[in-house]
Parts: sequence; structure tokens; C-alpha cells
Amino acid sequence: MLKNDSFANVLYIDLTEKRFWIERREDLFNENIGGSGVAISLLHEECPENCDPLSPENPIIFAVGPLTGLFPLASKTVAMFKSPHTNNLGESHCGGRSAIAIRMAGYGAIVIRGRSDFPVYIAIHGNKVYFRDASALWGMRSSFTAGRIIREKEPGEGLRTIMRIGRAGEKQVSYACVTTETYRHFGRLGLGAVFGSKNLKAIIISGKRSLPVVDNKQYKRLYSDIYKVAVSTPAMKKYHDLGTPQNVLPLNELGGLPTRNLKETRFEKARELSGENFAENYLGRRIACAHCPVGCVHIAVLRDPYGDEPYFYKTSMISYDYEPIYALGFMLGLPDVPSFLKLMDKIEVLGLDVMSAGVILAWATEALERGIISIKETMGVEFKWGELDQYLKAIDLIVEQPNEFYQALARGVEYASSKYGGKDFALAFGKNEMPGYHTGPAAHLGYSIGARHSHLDNAGYSIDQKVLTKKSLSPREMAEALISEEQWRQILSSLVICFFAREVYKPEIVSESLKVAGFELGIDELKEIGKKIFYEKYKFKFREGFSFDSLRLPKRIFETPSPLGKLDEGYMRSVLEHVKEIIK
Repeated sequence: MLKNDSFANVLYIDLTEKRFWIERREDLFNENIGGSGVAISLLHEECPENCDPLSPENPIIFAVGPLTGLFPLASKTVAMFKSPHTNNLGESHCGGRSAIAIRMAGYGAIVIRGRSDFPVYIAIHGNKVYFRDASALWGMRSSFTAGRIIREKEPGEGLRTIMRIGRAGEKQVSYACVTTETYRHFGRLGLGAVFGSKNLKAIIISGKRSLPVVDNKQYKRLYSDIYKVAVSTPAMKKYHDLGTPQNVLPLNELGGLPTRNLKETRFEKARELSGENFAENYLGRRIACAHCPVGCVHIAVLRDPYGDEPYFYKTSMISYDYEPIYALGFMLGLPDVPSFLKLMDKIEVLGLDVMSAGVILAWATEALERGIISIKETMGVEFKWGELDQYLKAIDLIVEQPNEFYQALARGVEYASSKYGGKDFALAFGKNEMPGYHTGPAAHLGYSIGARHSHLDNAGYSIDQKVLTKKSLSPREMAEALISEEQWRQILSSLVICFFAREVYKPEIVSESLKVAGFELGIDELKEIGKKIFYEKYKFKFREGFSFDSLRLPKRIFETPSPLGKLDEGYMRSVLEHVKEIIK
């Protein structure tokens, strides 16, 4: 890396002692690039073995990449921590302005330790850090209100990021999220609960720096080349026009759309909840993450009448993507866009991970339907497919946790089903709730073996799509394909490149762009670093008790046909054995 580049600075913050310091860690960045690579190394350094995820000992680590602020689509921040949801590796990626704010403040990574003895928010402005009393913000129902108050109080308008939690994080719901810039999130695996456990309401970061490059002419040429590819490729245009909801109709036609807790794979109201219908009738505007020319963030307008008053409406702007539409729309059988947006808005206000919330509500609906739970446990909430009002009540109760049942739902579907039964239809992989793809075996294997148990770890659904038109893969070939993709994605998430741009940032482009930032790494070296990062993540997972032998594959995925037919459990178990052999 370039000498004296502030990217090598790691900011350490101790909430217990209310102090901070900066260390230069050039060795850390030279060996691991940035992002996920640096974050997992810091997690090994900072997180004691077998620590309670909600204890002061669990660190919060943010890391960005060497291309952040230099090239388009290098716009994500990696957060790493021990997850209170899975009791294992917690990793979440977020767009918005978070990455560029950290970089412009003068850091490649931030480490937060300890626990404050009263509610605080942290204000990081360049090389100064302030611990602000957040007692007045604690207990506010809406994360949006807290963000608005901080915006009015702190400097750095237009350059800053504001990360904050809602009521769910304060109440330490294990899948509480952290919201940034209103419409972006560190969504999965419970970073919001870790914030809450530390009495940390929010973080604001701002700064102004010039970023060095090796050769200005080479930089300008390469920037222009990457920009042209980014704005002209069909995949990027797709993300701009319809966003990820363009997946709705193709998946519905294929029969890969999980519906009503995966009892079905097609939804009769799919067109109503399609990207096309959102764009034609509800789209208010598109926005982009910092330094991104695509603008894939789609915001819908919801006009909600005020009681019985004529001509009086509350107008809300609510972001939507495929995964929230899957989790709240198809999984719950909500019949129209306004119903989806109202439930989405409540979840956003309270600060929950929408994918986990939807899957948990779907499990509860089927559990009540089957008589596994009763109205006594639900406190009168009649979970029923398509019944918006009941789901709105349930979300409030999950956050407030007034009885054992809602305390269980606040810990996720794996825990709730272990307490009340219904594991066969509890859709979780590695304790993380299922993403929105029932496309074939690779999707579910990908959720199972991915370091984060996320669909974005290795995009198994893409392998399923290839199998539709090509020959099937042997168990060994499937294992190698999933692992190979995930290892390369460690490089992308260390840069930190948006995964939507993975076809723009081919290995040759990655190597060339890194040279501009002062990293001399060939393609083979990059691949080796990707492998190392992947194994470091699994080293942490094994240390914290993860085992392939205890991985649960929900029975429901074998009962409901996919586009590739019914899944073969024997085949999938064989793939897991090969994965285990490769990773051991």
C-alpha cells in the first residue's frame, strides 16, 4: 500500500473508559487488503473465545477497502462481530455513505470495545471522537426520529454517515439491524442487538481527505473504463430500472418463489408484488450509494389516510428490494403493495432484519394453523396468511417481548421451534433464517455452508440456474463450485465491492485497480488471499462451536418441489461431506 496512506489507520474506541486511540496497521492491510479480510483478522484479535455476544467483550468492527472513494461501486462497509443470533460469526455489509465516510475520516477500520454505563452515541469527526449522551434518544420508538435529531445536532452534512438502532436493538432482539442513511442497513445476524448491549444508540462519522494514487493518468483512464462498463452492462441497467424485484416474475414462473412458509413455490398475487408493478404505480424515486452510478435503491410512496378525515394523508417513503418482498409478501401471503409497505414501514421504524422477521412470522402462522401454539401463547394475535393487522400487532410484541412466546420469537425461528416444536417447517440454516430462493439444491447448500449462512456468500441459486440448462454436478463438483465462488467473493468483500458489480470487477480489473491504490497483487496472489480469508472465517466459526455434523436441513425444503424437482437429501448430505473434507 502507499506510504503514509491513512487507510492503514485503525481507530480503537473504548466505550467503558470513554477513550480512543489510533494505531497504524500497515501489516494488517498489506496481508488482508481491507474489508472482510482485515475485519476477520481483527475479530480474531479482539473477540475472546466463547464470549457472550451481548457482553462488553464482544467487539464491533467496521472495515472498508482500498478502492473506497477511488472507484465506482466500491461502496460497502463490512461490519464484523460475534452474532447473538447464531452465537457464531457475524458479518454484515452496508451501502449508503458509511464506507466513504470512514475512508474520508481517515481510517481503514474501526474497533469498538466495552460497554457504556449510560446510553451514548459516538461522533467521529476526522481525528476527533466524542461520546455524546444519548439518554434522551433511548426508548424512542422510531430509529428515524433518532437519526433526524442527530442530523440536526452534528456537523458534516452531505459527507457523513449516521448509523443507528431502533427499539429492537435496545431490547436486544437477536436479529435487530443497524440503519444507515434511512434506506440502507447492516441487516442480518443482529448487529443492532450488539449495539443495544453496549448502550450504543448511534455512530456518526464524517471527514474530509484527499486520497492518494500511484499514477494520476493511469487512475483516470482506469476509472473511465470501469465507469463505462458499470453504466452500460445489461445487469447494471436491470438494477437501475427495476432493482432486485425484477426477480419476482421469473422466479414465480419457474416455481422457485418461497410462498406461505415454503408450502408453495408460486404466489397467485406475484404480479401485484412484482418489480414492474412497483415501478409503474408506486416508485417515488431512486437513490444511489456514495460513488455509485447505478442507483439501484428503489423508494416507494405510500399514501395512508388519516382516520376518516377526507383528503388528509400521511405520505411515507419506503425502500423495497426482492428479499423484503419475499419475506413479508410471499411468505406471509400479503395480497398487495400497500399491505407490504405498511408492514415494511413498521419493521424499518423498529429496526428489525426484515428477512428474519418475515420467516419467523411465517413459522408462527403455520404453527398456529397446526395447533402447535395457541391464542394463549400469542396473546390473542391470530396469525393468518394475508392478515396484515395481525402481523402488525405481532411485530410490536416481538420487540417488547411481554411473554415467553414472544421472547422466543425475538431469538429467531431456530430457537422458537426448539422450544415449541415445528422444526420440520422452521426455515433456518446455521440458525439464520432462509433467503428468498428455492431454486434447487445449490441454493440451500449455499445457505448452509456459507460463512454467514447468506445467499450472497456464494450465490448457490446461480449454480441452480446453470444446472437448468446444463448437466448436473456431482457432489464433489457442487462442493468445489460453491467454495470457489465464496473464496473469490472474499476478495470483492475486502475491496469492498458491491456484489452486484462482480461482473464489472473481473480478476484482471481488480488487480489493475489495486495497483493504482499501491497494492501489487497478481490474480494468483489474490486468489490465495481469498482462500486465506475464507479459512480464517471458518477458523473462527469452528472455534465458536460450529460443526458441519450439526447442520440442520429443514424437512420442508425436501417436501416442496423446486424448479429442479424435489431435492434429494442424500445428494445434499454427500455435498456437505465433501465440503467438510475440503475445509477441515
